Amino acid sequence: MRITHLGHACLLVEIGGARLLIDPGTFSPEAQHQRDLDAVLVTHQHPDHLDVDRLPALLEANPRAQLVTDPETAAQLGGKGIDAEALRAGDEVEVGTVTVSGVGEMHALIHDDIPRIHNTGMRLTAEGEPSFFHPGDAVDADPGEIDVLAFPLSAPWARSRDMTGFLRRIAAPHAIPVHDALLSEVGRTLYLTQAGNLGSKGTEIHDLSGGRSREFTR
Repeated sequence: MRITHLGHACLLVEIGGARLLIDPGTFSPEAQHQRDLDAVLVTHQHPDHLDVDRLPALLEANPRAQLVTDPETAAQLGGKGIDAEALRAGDEVEVGTVTVSGVGEMHALIHDDIPRIHNTGMRLTAEGEPSFFHPGDAVDADPGEIDVLAFPLSAPWARSRDMTGFLRRIAAPHAIPVHDALLSEVGRTLYLTQAGNLGSKGTEIHDLSGGRSREFTR
């Protein structure tokens, strides 16, 4: 499995012979240049996870790509004439040899005055490959045993102890920081240090910022 961080919450995951793009939002312009995609996965509707204006061009450039989103986003896109498959908690969809499983139902609470929306975490598995989980904007779901975890480094809805607690609870062998566009370089270093020192002792953190990639094997 090969994972490339394309900025903020967006990752390109190459697994089981398929190329899956997760959360191509407005803070991740490099996502629009990806080609030969087999699927575009969207955890929820917020613009930093889904650039609705650029989505049609991305899909046109990747005609075989399945579009899989949380239920609310699927309904909204349907109103714009864009067909998406709704993935709920407990649902599964096949992308070639890859199984995409929905985990979790709700976005983390931002503020009492802001209504909560759906959020479907995406768990990816393929025979002979490491398992992977992208939680979207929530740290309360249980994806089960995971080999590689994407974790939000910083967010308006999260405290640093939420981030480190998530790392401890999942305790994956490998973790990739995402959701980092709002951080300065100083802040990013601080949060990465906290993730390493206060997260799971058995988790190796791989910083793939700047478009870097890394391969993972079982």
